[in-house]
Amino acid sequence: MATIKKFFARHPMLPLIIPAGLLIYFVYVALGWNLWVSVSDWEPGSLEATYGFAGFKWYIEMFQDDTFWISLRNTLLLFSIIPICLVIGLLLALLMDQGLKGTGLFRTLILLPFALSYVVTGTVWAWMYNPSYGIINSILKMFGVSTTNLLWLSSQKTVMISIIIALVWQFSGYVALIFFAGIRSVPQNVINAAKLDGAYSPRIYLKLVLPALKGSLSSSVTILAMYALRSFDFIWQLTQGGPGYSSHTLPVMMYRETFEQNNFAYGAAIANFLLVLVLALILPITYLSNRKKG
Repeated sequence: MATIKKFFARHPMLPLIIPAGLLIYFVYVALGWNLWVSVSDWEPGSLEATYGFAGFKWYIEMFQDDTFWISLRNTLLLFSIIPICLVIGLLLALLMDQGLKGTGLFRTLILLPFALSYVVTGTVWAWMYNPSYGIINSILKMFGVSTTNLLWLSSQKTVMISIIIALVWQFSGYVALIFFAGIRSVPQNVINAAKLDGAYSPRIYLKLVLPALKGSLSSSVTILAMYALRSFDFIWQLTQGGPGYSSHTLPVMMYRETFEQNNFAYGAAIANFLLVLVLALILPITYLSNRKKG
């Protein structure tokens, strides 16, 4: 045993070879393979892989596809959950900071939606949005609201709004807990000193607490942006991209082209565009938050 310890002490990088190899193969080699498939001559409908070079044929076709632009618009539209969740989360965090009775139970309840998987959430909201027996239309009927035309998931005008509402419900509580942790990180002696100087509660929050939430804000924005881009299984469970293409997002389009149409090269091109979009949106947020911390 002592000999083994001495061996690894002399070669500390040796245990990292296997994890590094797995990382390179399953991440970077896979990305490189996907990039090559996207410029290959692999024809739609063929299950036999061909890797002849076809140039940027599939990328050109992608930018000429109306479905792609609808999917891109809907993907970017999902980012509207970020400001909504931030506002709701901040208000909930401020409410929890008041120390009211039952705050512990309240924290558990608002975090519960985030603990659910997208599949469960999609199933629950599909029931709630059902025009015949869903709880949302049932409540509206109790208040005398006509629900004849309220087809939440079957109307092109309301389907994206319905998806955004459900996502806001799932993530607002988690954002609230991030903000709540940021609020509680403010030293209590600083707050007490401000109170002794005659500062009232709204002013304390405005001048002391909110400026201390920059780290919580950047973390929340990054997490929300990542989940907005990863909401494929939720949308698939809820609408499968319908009605028509009205709730298509880039992940939904990629899935349908690749696994339903067997158009692997075109699906790979969409996946690469989505990767570039993710990097373009997430990297600046990460860079700015890390620079502020530094």
